Amino acid sequence: MNTKPSRKTTSAPAPVEQVRTGLSAPSIAQDCRDNLYYLLGRFPQVASRQDHYLALAYTVRDRLLQRWIQTAETYLARQSRTVSYLSAEYLLGPQLGNNLVNLGLEEPVREAMTSLGLNLDDLIEQEEEPGLGNGGLGRLAACFLDSLATLQIPSIGYGIRYEFGIFRQAIVDGWQVERTDKWLRLGNPWEIARPEIYFDVPLGGHTEGYHDHAGNYRVSWVPDRLVRGVAYDTPVLGYRVNTVNLLRLWKAEATEAFNLSAFNQGNYYGAVLDKIVSENITKVLYPNDDSPQGKELRLQQQYFFASCSLQDMLRLFRQKDGDVRGFHLKYAIQLNDTHPSVAVAELMRLLVDVHQLSWEEAWEITRHTFAYTNHTLLPEALEKWSISLFGRLLPRLLEIIYEINQRFLDEVRLKHPQDPDLPARVSLIDEHGERYVRMAHLACVGSHQINGVAALHSDLLKNGLLRDFHQLWPEKFGNKTNGVTQRRFLRLSNPRLSKLITSRLGDAWVKDLDLLQGLEPLANDPSFRAEWRQVKLANKQSLATWIENRTGITVRPDSLFDLQAKRLHEYKRQHLNILHVIARYNRLRRHPEGAVPRTVLFAAKAAPGYQMAKRIIKLINCVADVINQDPQTHSLLKVAFLPDFNVKNAQVIYPAADLSEQISTAGMEASGTGNMKFALNGALTIGTLDGANVEIRDRVGAENFFLFGLNTQQVHDLKASGYRPADYYESNAELKEALDQIRSGHFSPHQPDLFTGLVDSLLQRDPYLVLADFAAYSACQDQVDAAYRDPEHWDRLSILNTARMGYFSSDRTIKEYCRDIWNVQPEPVELP
Repeated sequence: MNTKPSRKTTSAPAPVEQVRTGLSAPSIAQDCRDNLYYLLGRFPQVASRQDHYLALAYTVRDRLLQRWIQTAETYLARQSRTVSYLSAEYLLGPQLGNNLVNLGLEEPVREAMTSLGLNLDDLIEQEEEPGLGNGGLGRLAACFLDSLATLQIPSIGYGIRYEFGIFRQAIVDGWQVERTDKWLRLGNPWEIARPEIYFDVPLGGHTEGYHDHAGNYRVSWVPDRLVRGVAYDTPVLGYRVNTVNLLRLWKAEATEAFNLSAFNQGNYYGAVLDKIVSENITKVLYPNDDSPQGKELRLQQQYFFASCSLQDMLRLFRQKDGDVRGFHLKYAIQLNDTHPSVAVAELMRLLVDVHQLSWEEAWEITRHTFAYTNHTLLPEALEKWSISLFGRLLPRLLEIIYEINQRFLDEVRLKHPQDPDLPARVSLIDEHGERYVRMAHLACVGSHQINGVAALHSDLLKNGLLRDFHQLWPEKFGNKTNGVTQRRFLRLSNPRLSKLITSRLGDAWVKDLDLLQGLEPLANDPSFRAEWRQVKLANKQSLATWIENRTGITVRPDSLFDLQAKRLHEYKRQHLNILHVIARYNRLRRHPEGAVPRTVLFAAKAAPGYQMAKRIIKLINCVADVINQDPQTHSLLKVAFLPDFNVKNAQVIYPAADLSEQISTAGMEASGTGNMKFALNGALTIGTLDGANVEIRDRVGAENFFLFGLNTQQVHDLKASGYRPADYYESNAELKEALDQIRSGHFSPHQPDLFTGLVDSLLQRDPYLVLADFAAYSACQDQVDAAYRDPEHWDRLSILNTARMGYFSSDRTIKEYCRDIWNVQPEPVELP
């Protein structure tokens, strides 16, 4: 019997996973070891926790860069229309944990770190908070970057690489103390320096007119000095997509960092003077502008990053197209508030003076390129620069602004002859007293769209602050209610709640927040409410430990956690909150029976030059000292001020809150996003009809929102009729007692007159109607107590709050910008 020899069958070899891009735990562990050895020059036996954090950060960055390069190649090949987001600040928060969530690598990385004898949570905790932002404006910009990448929208964020953040807040003897935020002292593994990408920015000097070869009149700017802007790039990854967009930040340097001739002559200071002066521009976020030098530095910052960003966009555009007349077809530039609005005049300068376009061509391009988001209703917050400062620092831009203004006002006079005062009201130049450049007016005139950031805010802009511009161009105005990214502020910061939600709904909600509606039926399920309650209690226990470690104050996790966490400003009314705390304390001392235990927590930074805000922080801490040491109320009321509020700390605070204090004077807050973050994490809101509170209440239901206080119209009417705060003081015994205690030194016995000025301000002026709203606020807090006494009822309300917050995702906001303002489409990125 003949048989054929058998053939061995061989299967194709399994693909070898690349160590630098592999997603398995072994590949990640090996890459981490390699980075520890070859990038950091360390071996495990001597490596510090910082070394291990850096090694892991570089390991994660390797996987970002693979996607970043593919994203850039895709955009270049397709010549994608691109959003350029100009913002003076980006409050990014720590990057490691967020990137692991977006990559879907939490478990493989945790396994890899365990195999190396490391704890992933410790390494995440090691990361510094990037000092690139301060408050809601910067955090909104960071949320937008996350959503742009997740939605696969081609985009670049432009801003400033501040060497030092605004400040680290310490509390010393109850006072805020500002300490240098040296966030870069140990390096930043997420950024890539691009020394080959730089632009020179002119400052000072004078202008000279001339005629070009075609006989056209032209202007040349002859500056006193040039400052060089050097690019630093940070990758921004979307959630479970391959898109990695770019955040490009500019660092200021001298064009000649060292004057050897001066050094050789013994002038050692002069040898580095230009370097020192130039680098000051990007030293500190929001330098104190109480002094003329501070104002000049702020204007330098704004012009510096606007000019660098526009020059960079023109450079990128000309890589494929030498004719800048199509610039507005490639780029949609969004001005995040008035800080970058000088970009309108700078783009005109670059197009007319550098690229030699006619004025008419350049203006057509400019006004179709820019859109403007307004973030404030406070007239004093709309930036104005004195003509003397602006002309001395930016002489050519002042000429351009004069020309824009003249042409604009000629058009206004022609179309609206019946209103002779209109030109003065809308002029880019404020002619009352000392003359100023009105930057918000420049943004309005130079943009094709103008939006507010909440429905109420947008209406108030159209009918108040920017009323004249709305009457000129009603078609320009719209609303884009702010949102927050659920990836950071629920999925990352509240893993217990995320796990519970995912166990019932799956994980698609992380990319589509509207799916949280699926929680609504579960609000009626007793077993689910019990699980929800346990998650909240565990989060409160974590915060209680955090509070004790940082302040030494012990709090009851089973008490109602009442949180007010936001920038400290009188219109946000932290002092209304503390007045109620004092009244509550006085009540408890008289009648403690049946009281709901409460822990009242404040977290806020005051601007360094804002003395009244800093005194309110001192008052909060003085009140806390008295209340927390009183044995009669010790178990029923605690007060704590949580220092150095930032994104990293907020990720511990938001998940633990039972009650969210959103108590600003109606008509003062543009939107707010803290209100959204608290509600998303199951906190109930006590608030006024201000900012996005109005829309939150509409979405979650009036029965799930503790409403109090005057509305916007009532605030206006009360002020117009002659508001007398002393009348409210005299007619409310609890309010009178609290204010008298503050003024008498009850809470500051070693300095009895410490808060006299604060009390006098409330009794004589009270510009934010604290006393007018006190009674309603106090009564509303009684409603909170009544609801909290019934845990089943409270948990049901908490679940419904989270379930109905889908609208407030920044993904929804960005989709609206893309559709209504930017006219951009997603560009999916595929890995080869």
